[in-house]
Amino acid sequence: MELQLIPHIESLIFAAESPITLEEISEALYKVPGVALDESAVLEYIDYIRLKYHQEDFGIQVIQMMNGYRFVTKGAYHPTISAHLKNLNKKRLSRTALETLAIIAYKQPVTKPEVESIRGVNCDYVIHKLLEKDLILISGRSEGPGRPLLYSTGNRFLDYFGLNDLSELPQIKDFHLPENQLGTPEEVMTLTDEPIPGPTATPKENSPTIVN
Repeated sequence: MELQLIPHIESLIFAAESPITLEEISEALYKVPGVALDESAVLEYIDYIRLKYHQEDFGIQVIQMMNGYRFVTKGAYHPTISAHLKNLNKKRLSRTALETLAIIAYKQPVTKPEVESIRGVNCDYVIHKLLEKDLILISGRSEGPGRPLLYSTGNRFLDYFGLNDLSELPQIKDFHLPENQLGTPEEVMTLTDEPIPGPTATPKENSPTIVN
């Protein structure tokens, strides 16, 4: 193993905007350092790096996510990070954005009129902002009257909430309703204008924080 390649691979993982794949690492190493490595060889380097950052001396680690790899912080240091993030409220998603995103995540693919029928308000602005942040994407057109656009979540959504795939979303039946609320979560989602909270309603313990 050529140890001088380790910093190259570490920098690629750190700088990537989304989880970087073995193929992407191989291509970058060939184009710049001029080293030809197949994916199995790159995986050996990744395993070495993961073991390196698994040690207690480091507050970050490399995890596999969406068929790629990225640096995240370790769960033990999340209280420190949370203290810092309290000062960054303006960068967080608003309640309106989270509500709209939750509806799209659980009912996708879904049209804007369907989202608005659940929320009871116009969603033009918030959907536009979610598209700008790449948290949702246009996935096609409905076969209904006027063929409205269909919206779904994409890889950025998974990345933002630290999920590998949509199966890791909390199940609707797991949400707790207020004591004075009648009906099941599914009925509330279908029949009322009050949306079920999104993925942040039941945050995972020790879920990673993205390093960027």
